[in-house]
Amino acid sequence: MNPIAAISIVVVLFFVSSVAAMAETAFTRVNRHKLRTAAEDGDKRAERLLTLFDEPERTLNSVLLIVLLSQMTSATLLGSVLESAGGVWGFILGTVAEVFVFFTFAEVAPKTYAVKEPEKAALRLSGLLVFLTRFPPLRAFVRAFIGLANVVLPGKDSAKTALVTEAEILAMVDVAADELSIEDEEKNLIHSVLEIGDTPISDVMVPRTQMEAIEADEQVDRAIATMINSGFSRIPCYEESTDDIVGLVYLKDLVAQSVAGAGDHAVRASLREAVFVPESKKVDELLRLMQARKFHMAIVVDEFGGTAGLVTMEDLLEEIVGEIHDEFDAHVDAVEQLDERLWRVPGRTPIGDLEDELGVELGDDWDTVGGLVFNAIGHVPEAGECVTFEGFEFCAETIDGRRIVSVIVRRLIKDELTHDAEQPNAGSSVDE
Repeated sequence: MNPIAAISIVVVLFFVSSVAAMAETAFTRVNRHKLRTAAEDGDKRAERLLTLFDEPERTLNSVLLIVLLSQMTSATLLGSVLESAGGVWGFILGTVAEVFVFFTFAEVAPKTYAVKEPEKAALRLSGLLVFLTRFPPLRAFVRAFIGLANVVLPGKDSAKTALVTEAEILAMVDVAADELSIEDEEKNLIHSVLEIGDTPISDVMVPRTQMEAIEADEQVDRAIATMINSGFSRIPCYEESTDDIVGLVYLKDLVAQSVAGAGDHAVRASLREAVFVPESKKVDELLRLMQARKFHMAIVVDEFGGTAGLVTMEDLLEEIVGEIHDEFDAHVDAVEQLDERLWRVPGRTPIGDLEDELGVELGDDWDTVGGLVFNAIGHVPEAGECVTFEGFEFCAETIDGRRIVSVIVRRLIKDELTHDAEQPNAGSSVDE
């Protein structure tokens, strides 16, 4: 080939390679959410680009093929010309020079620009990206190579992976909060919304031992007094035990019965249907079910069909927005720090809340602080009974029947930890 023609072709391929390298990086680094915003504002280039993300591998492989063909062809032509002019040394020096020029000006420079300005570069090259993806001969060629790769590589039938994962969204939210782009309350709300899909209702329900319920044969007037004292407008109703929930009673129904002169009748006549859900059901699923079927309370059952507790719509919403209190709610104590090494903790406190307060991990074998103490001691404790666990001493402060109402937690110092380790029954319950 004529040397001048060969050099001219090399120069053209150099620019083709540069543009294709920039397009490759811009396509892989462009923010799809920014493109979607631009498309909604009427940018046709953004609309065209968004269509390519349905099968991004076709676009990317087409661009990579152009880069490869450009560089290989230019290397072959330049090597042939230089070898004819200067022999082996001419070929070697030409190859080194070409690698330096192509790497610097056809790879590093355009790709660096695309990394710094991915949206701008992608929009400018949108026409080229669409053309390379849809050009019939190139499309058929790329499709054949993708098919061959699927035969060779494992996982060809695997489902498409998400371009943006939940972990990445949470990371972006944390960065936005750190940079003061959003408030901490907004960050916490977004975290809560994304996490409820993994939260079972057993984590937010009122356990059976703490739920209010009345017998089906209870008199209406007495049931009204019970509901007024408890502050609830609806309560589960049972036959022989709370494992046999037969329905719900509403305060407004009972008041209507009492006004009608049926205050001495059984509440059974005012029963409404109860909804039963398994304790493994997720918070978001139950919230959608409550919205669709228009109910506000559900009875949670365990794997054996027994009553595990109850959950209300307020419980589910609190998992998203935090505690909701009205003027009639009784004050619920939180973790109270008594001094630098001492805390008073309600037994119902979720174990995660105490872990956040103490800055340690206490395991996931229990849901509440009371459950931790109960399992660590191994029996229903008496008031004042203590146990050492993970460098802390947990003492049951107040007991109500078999329920641990409050716990005193004390951080042990090094000497106390050493002393406990030397005791023959270290870690078992002790009396103070």
